[in-house]
Parts: sequence; structure tokens; C-alpha cells
Amino acid sequence: MARHDDIPKERQLISASQAGDLEAFNQLVTAYQSQVYSLAFRLMGEAEAAADATQEAFLSCYRHLKDFRGGSFRAFLFRIVTNACYDELRRRKRKPTLSLDDLSPSENGGNEPDGLPVLSDPGETPEEATSRHELRRALEDCLLQLSLEQRAVVILADVQAMDYAEVAESLKIALGTVKSRLARARANLRDCLSSQAELLPSQFRLEEESVP
Repeated sequence: MARHDDIPKERQLISASQAGDLEAFNQLVTAYQSQVYSLAFRLMGEAEAAADATQEAFLSCYRHLKDFRGGSFRAFLFRIVTNACYDELRRRKRKPTLSLDDLSPSENGGNEPDGLPVLSDPGETPEEATSRHELRRALEDCLLQLSLEQRAVVILADVQAMDYAEVAESLKIALGTVKSRLARARANLRDCLSSQAELLPSQFRLEEESVP
């Protein structure tokens, strides 16, 4: 997300881009390409498809930039990439079915973006690093098992750190729908993680096992 002091610069870049300044638009691409790819990857579950969706999203954004009338540019851009991913996934008429191994950096050519927030500690032991990696992989697997609508909401709110209003603007849904979908998505993620308790580090299993 753009910092508050970056907003005037962003508005200048948008205005210049709308006037046909390709260099200004390239600066917007540079600022947002990581976030856009991350969103596409989480929705698609495949690095190559996410890269294609990212490229198509920026091309579409440039073509339709004159339609942007203010508000959150990030929400405007994310709506474009989300729609691109929705269209592709619906054409396939199936959800991505990846194994946990498919989600490792070695399997997708190192193109995997940062996952759901699992913070690292520079002083962690190899065992702790392994546990953190296993938790991330379990979270990723459970994320891909959500419905497309729930996946989009939880990615925007919990991975991209959008507020509810931005999520609603990005997905063109009501604020109440955002809240209800997010609540269901989080509950489904918890249920999924509980069903994969053997994959979780011991410190995460203990809390679950202590529940009567």
C-alpha cells in the first residue's frame, strides 16, 4: 500500500499516465507489480498463470486508466487483476488442485511470493525454521481449498492488509458481504488447519489438542 506521503506522487503519476505518459505508468507498475503478482498467485495457485494474469492486468489497467475517477488506485488495480483471475479460473471450471510440494519455491521456479503472514526470526534454529516452513505450507494448502470468493476476501484483507472498504471496492461487493465472507473464510481456514494438525508445528497442535 502507498504510504500517506507517497499519495500526492501517486496521483501525479496517475494523471500523467492518463495523459499518455508511458514512463509514469511504468513507475506505477514498478510500485505495484509485487502486490499484483502476489494476489494473482494466491488466487490462481500457479506461478505461470499468475505471471500471465499480472501482465494482462497491467495492460488492461493502462487501457482503462481513464475510467479511474479517484479513490483507491490499489483497489481499482486489484479489481482488474481479480477479475482476470476469476475469468481464467471459471474458464477452467475447476479450482486449482496443488499438492503441498507444488507450493515450495523449488517446484515453482522460485517465483512464489511471500505467503500468509508467518514472521521469521533471524536467530531461529534450523528446527524452528522448518516448523515455520511447515506452517506456511499448511496455510497455503488450506487457502487453496477455500471457495474463490472466500479466497479473494481473505487474501485482500489478511495478506494484502486492505481495510474492509478497500476490499469491498476491489471486489464490487457490499461491506456486509465482505465481513460475512471473511468470517466464513477464517473459520474454514481454522477447520482446515485443525484437520491437518499432524502437519503443524507442535506449539500449534498443543492448543488445538487441549480443547475438550
